[in-house]
Amino acid sequence: MEGGAYGAGKAGGAFDPQTFIRQPHTVLRMVSWVFSIVVFGCIINEGYINTASEEEEYCIFNRNHSACTYGVTVGVLAFLTCTLYLAIDIHFPQISSVKDRKKTVISDVAVSGLWSFFWFVGFCFLANQWQMSDSKINPLMEGADAARAAIAFSFFSIITWAILAVLRLQHLKEITFQEEYSRLFPPNPQPFP
Repeated sequence: MEGGAYGAGKAGGAFDPQTFIRQPHTVLRMVSWVFSIVVFGCIINEGYINTASEEEEYCIFNRNHSACTYGVTVGVLAFLTCTLYLAIDIHFPQISSVKDRKKTVISDVAVSGLWSFFWFVGFCFLANQWQMSDSKINPLMEGADAARAAIAFSFFSIITWAILAVLRLQHLKEITFQEEYSRLFPPNPQPFP
């Protein structure tokens, strides 16, 4: 993909699935996508339990409904964000404007950094609430593996989104506007016959 703006080939180029899948930011985005599914899936599937004496279910994270809600919300929104940016990455080679490509990469950097922060907050919140959970309320530790998985994959998500932000920031810094302008409009254009 040499000669393109902000990591993409020349505008209007054909979509190449093999090249798309091999890009580091695409791989990281897919991994982040899977991690988000694991987090919200674990919490939705086994994050709410009830005792024999209670009819209403409660969150396994210290009976704090906000912890489960935050984990599910961040997981689902991260899943949707990954899906959106994968679609944008597929469409990226079709963007002909250097300004639009730059804006897209800048938004990717900002969104990736923001999601890394959201996952950090989620990891801290879930880990703290899990640590404070009373084993007397849940003596059989039902859902403990799901809670640990949600906490672990929240931590892994911090790393993947942070690396994704750094990769996209490097992409942004690699090509200056002047270099791109020189590539798009060479100083010695070929005369028309």
